[in-house]
Amino acid sequence: MNFARTNTLKLFAIGLALIQGIDSSAQTSTQKTVNIGNTWQALPVKASSPEDNPTTQEKVELGKKLFFDPRLSLTGTVSCNTCHNLMEGGDDGRSTSMGIHGRLGPRNAPTVWNSVFQNSQFWDGRSMSLEDQARGPIVAGPEMGMPAHKNAVDRIAAIPGYQAAFSRVFKSEEPVTIDNAVKAIAAFERTLITPNSAYDRFVHGNKSAMNEKQLQGMKLFDSIGCTECHSGPAFNGWEIGSTTPMFEEFPRNAKNPLVKHFGLNKDLGRFKATKNVADKHHYKVPTLRNITLTAPYLHNGAVPTLAETVRVMSETQLDAQISDTEVSSIVEFLTALEGEFPELTLPRLPSRSGQSVLDDQEPAAKTE
Repeated sequence: MNFARTNTLKLFAIGLALIQGIDSSAQTSTQKTVNIGNTWQALPVKASSPEDNPTTQEKVELGKKLFFDPRLSLTGTVSCNTCHNLMEGGDDGRSTSMGIHGRLGPRNAPTVWNSVFQNSQFWDGRSMSLEDQARGPIVAGPEMGMPAHKNAVDRIAAIPGYQAAFSRVFKSEEPVTIDNAVKAIAAFERTLITPNSAYDRFVHGNKSAMNEKQLQGMKLFDSIGCTECHSGPAFNGWEIGSTTPMFEEFPRNAKNPLVKHFGLNKDLGRFKATKNVADKHHYKVPTLRNITLTAPYLHNGAVPTLAETVRVMSETQLDAQISDTEVSSIVEFLTALEGEFPELTLPRLPSRSGQSVLDDQEPAAKTE
């Protein structure tokens, strides 16, 4: 027997095992040091509904029709989906949205995906429910432009298919009302949930769901203070069972040159809705779910890329200077928040063959 050769092979095997062990330890180092705790929560797969608007399948289907129907707008050209495109990130990819007659709104369109998991709607939080939010754009001059809700209701009520659908869902003598229309739209929006992202799978125990760079970014996201505002299952401060809306001042560090560069303090935020001086430059905390799909960013849509947005937020909100490598790690973590989108089929809208939505058109709602 060749003892020298045998000993050499044993030493080689031991060395190989040590190298593999070190490599394995390095690969799992971040997994071992990320503490799930209460900081990291998975997105619910289903949303509850309010007592006065229980979810039913027929109501959801009616709401889907209304969401996609441009006849709710004055010109018959703008639907909810125009600015909140469900075929993409639930927004429109513009800095600010375009409504009837090419009018531009003052703010960036928030995503409608996972909007059920927040306690206020619009950037300034002026609506506390999906139902109330759905009322606004219909009569907003830069959006759908109807002079009054009655005009929208009368148009829908004149379509026999809608009369039948509203009657089946709401079972009342006059089923086609603005209250019932927004209840149906809200019921549909409560189904727009994107769970099972790589991050969700990691939180549920699949430690290989996120790569090393994403995990490094996750730790950094917490350690520099991003989770002060962007916490909870939707990364917007919302907690399961909570009904309290959350608003934050933005920008905090108004003297940072990025504030002027991107025009971040021109909008007075929630103050416009409340007229309370304390609400100046305060906004609803937006969800970070699927944020990789919703550029451009922030309330005015002035920041074109996610990497730039991470730097803007770190400097103007946290007064923190972070390196390009750290920015890249946080961006990589945010990619792990892109969830699974439900399969949607476009609805068949009730037809009013041979008749134009422009019959008896009234002047548009005034712009501000």
